[in-house]
Amino acid sequence: MKKLFIIMCLSSFLSGFAQEKETTDFKRNEIKGNALFLVLGAAEITYERLINEDSGLGVSLFFVKEEDFDTQFSLTPYYRSYFGKKIAAGFFVEGFGMINSGNAGRYSEYDSVNQNYYTVEGKNFTDVALGFGLGAKWVQKRGFVFEINAGIGRNLFNSNSPEVVGRGGITLGYRF
Repeated sequence: MKKLFIIMCLSSFLSGFAQEKETTDFKRNEIKGNALFLVLGAAEITYERLINEDSGLGVSLFFVKEEDFDTQFSLTPYYRSYFGKKIAAGFFVEGFGMINSGNAGRYSEYDSVNQNYYTVEGKNFTDVALGFGLGAKWVQKRGFVFEINAGIGRNLFNSNSPEVVGRGGITLGYRF
């Protein structure tokens, strides 16, 4: 009887330690647009999939028709780690890769004799860059997202491409 009582006590203690970690269900998809680039005449659309409460994977697509930008197109996959108290919100650090292409070295000059501008063409490039960034994200209860971020990277292969690439913006979106 004594042995049976000891076995029952030990088994009840073991079941008390076998609790599973509580998991919360949350919305894992975000679609965002860069409002800053839209004002500047460019477009950037971003999709992010949240892996867990503290990290996410995403991809940004940037394109522009204006000749004022060296980079005309970029595709940027990234990984983010969040440090806020809310789910995938607050301060974050990101690492990114970027496939970018454009026309480096294009600029306009003024001809004072003929009194007009003419364009000096640069060289077309396509390159791959690696970089990192910082930012902050705020999420409303209904799912609206506001984000500010900035990053810097370095092109790796093509000598015609700009040595340094930038990434950043003020984005608005929705989490679903």
